[in-house]
Amino acid sequence: MADRTSPSRRAGAAPSRSWWGWGDAARALPDAECVALAALVPGAASTALPVPSIASLELPPVRVSAPGALAHLFSSDPADRAAHTYGKAFRDVVRALSGDLAAAPDLVAFPREERDVVDLLDWAAGAGVAVIPYGAGSSVVGGVEYRAGDHKGVLSMDLSGLDRVLETDRTGRSARIQAGALGPVLEAQLRPHGLTLRHFPQSFEFSTLGGWLATRAGGHYATLHTHIDDLTAALRVVTPAGVSESLRLPGSGAGPSPDRLFLGSEGTLGIITEAWMRLQDRPVHKASASVVFDRFPVAVDAVRAIAQSGLHPANCRLLDPGEAALSGVAGGGRSVLVLGVESAHHPVDDRLAELVALARDHGGTLVGESPGSGGSAVGAWRSAFLRMPYVRDGLARMSVISETFETACTWDRFPELYEAVRRDVGAVVRAATGAEALINCRFTHVYPDGPAPYFTVIAPGRRGSEAAQWDEIKAAAMRILGEHRATVTHHHAVGRDHRPGYDRQRPEPFADVLRAAKRTLDPAGILNPGVLFDAAG
Repeated sequence: MADRTSPSRRAGAAPSRSWWGWGDAARALPDAECVALAALVPGAASTALPVPSIASLELPPVRVSAPGALAHLFSSDPADRAAHTYGKAFRDVVRALSGDLAAAPDLVAFPREERDVVDLLDWAAGAGVAVIPYGAGSSVVGGVEYRAGDHKGVLSMDLSGLDRVLETDRTGRSARIQAGALGPVLEAQLRPHGLTLRHFPQSFEFSTLGGWLATRAGGHYATLHTHIDDLTAALRVVTPAGVSESLRLPGSGAGPSPDRLFLGSEGTLGIITEAWMRLQDRPVHKASASVVFDRFPVAVDAVRAIAQSGLHPANCRLLDPGEAALSGVAGGGRSVLVLGVESAHHPVDDRLAELVALARDHGGTLVGESPGSGGSAVGAWRSAFLRMPYVRDGLARMSVISETFETACTWDRFPELYEAVRRDVGAVVRAATGAEALINCRFTHVYPDGPAPYFTVIAPGRRGSEAAQWDEIKAAAMRILGEHRATVTHHHAVGRDHRPGYDRQRPEPFADVLRAAKRTLDPAGILNPGVLFDAAG
């Protein structure tokens, strides 16, 4: 079966995407650097796992055949099947490194327009084939991995061919954008208009608008409009039961929002094909600073004051002492607050000075630079932030467990949650690995009523058992989050990995409503089965 439209060969796509790990294959850590990093983790392996070649993989046989009329949209090429098997979580990476591709889809489809999506769903419903919507595969919660086991075949539908900005309303600062557009692709098309979506998750290079919408993704900006929900004006969604298109409006009180049904639905109710998105003028005024604190609880109080000040910094990342040391921005048990402000219309130095003054009032010390000049700490943090997924993959090759989980809670609950995670997750890591864990925390987003803590866990794993060990740790983390009334996920979505925690968090009457919507919109049960809920209850 010919592979005519694979993203790896389509103009405009990233030229060397890794099939097994994060991002660009050319930026993966070399063996020597993997070994050097692992030397910092007592008990880690001494040699790096090799990356299997595509030719060496044993993929399951293809069980279904593409219909003749649509054959030009399909691929059964091993490289495409392997690349569309998993997302990019730690457990995905270690399974790929071990050559475990048992969950590979039978076929991968590359629709070129919405009509293709409709035709593919019609075929799949009639053939009993599960359809896994796939934007760019950066899910870290099992969102693109088939685990149901009761369909006649599995189709991964890669939407990256639907990547155009179809219409721009400069007056209303909005654009109608196809869902398969990667972050850099859509921004490049908006730039000539002087506009930006201003949504920059860590996965920006390797994720799509449709993926952001389907998972209610959080962007890089730490306050005010933190989630893609805030930027969405209208959606167009293809379901097996028909096309749902909402009306583009600045606001409406006409009943429950139809967009809210599909935002965060993770491809189990329909496939988002395009959206009207609210845009902003591109910022021209920017300033940044970093502030250090001798005590983490004092730094938390400072961030709460900033979150409640109404100054809305674009960046407000608090790193606890472990995270600050790991990122190379501070040592000596100090915490670091990274601040940033920007505007398309007004100078921002005064606003940054107000933020720094608030931090100083709570015991912070500006890091060796004047407000507005940024500084080495800001740059070091940014570099570490963008490089961290590649470091995670390098440590995975050394059988080092290096993974994260994130949440949100109210300010009054955070101190106890922070201590419980470090204490109780640390105990689970010791039991699972026999070693002490490095458990760090940073705030990715902050709100007037609470922070979004993001925890990192690093510990030596046992070669061949890394995924099982992490699963044990992650299960404990979900339980602890629930006990402290913190959400199971702030911005990584539910997928399949967070299902146990989400099932406990979600009100059961709402679960019944979701199942009813699934029966109406997807009566054959083919769309991304197993995410969010079990359709049969």
